[in-house]
Amino acid sequence: MLRQVFPSRTLAFYTAKMFLVRTFAFLAGLALILMTLDLLGESGRILAVPGNGEAELWKYVSIRMPQIISLFLPFSVLLATLLTFMTLNQNSEITIFKAAGISAHQILAPLMLSGLLIAVLNFAFNERFLTRANAEYDRWKAAEYRPLPPENKTGREVWVRAGDDLWHASGVEGEGAHTLLRDVTVYNRESDRLVEIIRAAEASPGDRGWNLSMARRFHVASGRLETVPMLPLMSSAHPQQFTTQSVNADHLPIGELVPAIRALQAAGKPTDQLVAKLNHKVSGPLSSVLMPLLGAVAAFGLARSGGLFLRAVTGLALGFAFFVADNFAMAMADFGTYPPWAAAWAPFLLFLLVGESVLFRTEE
Repeated sequence: MLRQVFPSRTLAFYTAKMFLVRTFAFLAGLALILMTLDLLGESGRILAVPGNGEAELWKYVSIRMPQIISLFLPFSVLLATLLTFMTLNQNSEITIFKAAGISAHQILAPLMLSGLLIAVLNFAFNERFLTRANAEYDRWKAAEYRPLPPENKTGREVWVRAGDDLWHASGVEGEGAHTLLRDVTVYNRESDRLVEIIRAAEASPGDRGWNLSMARRFHVASGRLETVPMLPLMSSAHPQQFTTQSVNADHLPIGELVPAIRALQAAGKPTDQLVAKLNHKVSGPLSSVLMPLLGAVAAFGLARSGGLFLRAVTGLALGFAFFVADNFAMAMADFGTYPPWAAAWAPFLLFLLVGESVLFRTEE
């Protein structure tokens, strides 16, 4: 079976080496140029903060470079594919391969296997470095490049809706039955009309709702205020609504994102957008496998016929059409128009079929 896919080990290593060298050369060049331009645009804002200097510029480079590498690696694979095929075609090496009995799919196999290797490396890079860089970059940019205070995970502010009622807590600690809310305000509403406001120092889960300690109850209709040391309050709000906060899929690796999605689902919160991004963490790197197939149109046909440039442009257009379709599908998932699995996988499967159709109709 392996002999049928790779009839010549020498040719397989030859084409795979050409492809990999060009891929990482394009990636290094694009990353260096784009990082330089980005740093020139942001250096003024970074250095405008008192106390910032060269160290902060290098910090910016360290957290932006993983984002640039991850974003432009598929483009580098596409450009490397086209350059490799154009070189092989221009030197009539494709004609020699086919004259030796090697089919179009066998010519593509080493490049697609190399693309799979790049996809695995890209996935590991995203999980290990990109998620951390995204989280740190977003926090630092939100602080306008000022020194960041220690992240406070227990004193976070929370808003929760339970039926018609609104809950606000200045701090949340613990999980499940041990959840403790601090500085709690409950806006009790009936038929979209505010009935009473309850403020309490602390709140903990009870048998049929919540137990509020040191509560002050203000009745809107009568204007009466009463103080209750311990107030049992019936409510449909459950602890998971307070302990499961908004999740940014770009900041979490898959090992942490999956439990976060399950917690949100248990709390009854929408997770379609997160599920789409979870799937895209796998389908995105796999685009490196697809690029040799989409760029294969530049490999075949006689170079002396004058159509090589047109074929290369066609391959480039197919590759960019895939990126446009992929971004469009993920945007539609954000709006809730596409199912999560379709948003992540439909563009990949669609252009896989398109590439195979073009290859079969023209070369096989």
